[in-house]
Amino acid sequence: MKFKQFGALPFRMRENDVEILLITTRKKRRWSVPKGWPIRDTTPQQTAAIEAYEEAGVRGAVGKKKVGRFSKRRVKNKQSVTCDVQIFPMEVKQRQANWPEKQQRDRIWVAPRKAIRMVRKAGIRRAIRNLENRQ
Repeated sequence: MKFKQFGALPFRMRENDVEILLITTRKKRRWSVPKGWPIRDTTPQQTAAIEAYEEAGVRGAVGKKKVGRFSKRRVKNKQSVTCDVQIFPMEVKQRQANWPEKQQRDRIWVAPRKAIRMVRKAGIRRAIRNLENRQ
């Protein structure tokens, strides 16, 4: 059985350049994007927006079309499962000084090329390239 997760690729425009917001994962402290399990009665885009707020402290407009996807192993109910993570672009409109997971994560704004070097998942790197090409 394939499990789904939904993630946000938070970005903002600075002059005419895109900047990407990356966050650290909780356990391994790797650079990644906000993502999480589906939330009942919530669209994939709304789920991505909720995760972006909880994990990165940002709010904004989530695009309808996904910019990427990747697979990852997760533990759910004490079992290792494969997750298909769909990533949606999110233009950040607001940044909170405090947010639910602030103590557990770091966040950083970087240029797309630097973001691509910082993340390990090829699917996230592709999503960043796709987002950059859309702008």
